[in-house]
Amino acid sequence: MSNVSPSGPPMAATPLTRAVLEIDEYAAGLGWDQPARLFALVDTAQLRSQEPGLAAQLGLDSADAAAPLTPVEQDEIPAGTPLDEFLGTIAWPEAVAGCALTVERLMLPPSAEASVPDGLDDAALTAWVAKHPGRQEVRMTVAVLRDGSRESALRLREKDSPNEVLTGAGLVPGLAEALAATFEA
Repeated sequence: MSNVSPSGPPMAATPLTRAVLEIDEYAAGLGWDQPARLFALVDTAQLRSQEPGLAAQLGLDSADAAAPLTPVEQDEIPAGTPLDEFLGTIAWPEAVAGCALTVERLMLPPSAEASVPDGLDDAALTAWVAKHPGRQEVRMTVAVLRDGSRESALRLREKDSPNEVLTGAGLVPGLAEALAATFEA
């Protein structure tokens, strides 16, 4: 069920941006070094009309108290399963308007690309990035809707503040594509 506070993030330009910021705030409350988390995004009004008991449990029974989209956290992603393989196994029911994923990764500045040693396998590359002095820890929250809308939020560990979260539709295009593929037949 929804583990995201309905009073959460500041008002955002679109319902999808608001949902992404709500999930980012929830993840921030859990702290860093967390596993990836997957969320279904459901239409709040539809949830209230079709599942009033569930809506009441989630605190969504008042039309003025709820955002247009409600994030509902899914079961934990199996440990050790590559994210791309896991996403390839997902199919959403029609009641799900979209989905979102929050995941932590290490990033390097573009200038570091030229210094990557040749011939590293995935494990060696991961170890090299983890030791790089210019690495940054980042939490990415990416959401997509069935209609193709996308939104992302990026939070750097060194600037761990709601006022420092970057948002934009094209910040993490590969992950957005992978999430969008979960809605394809």
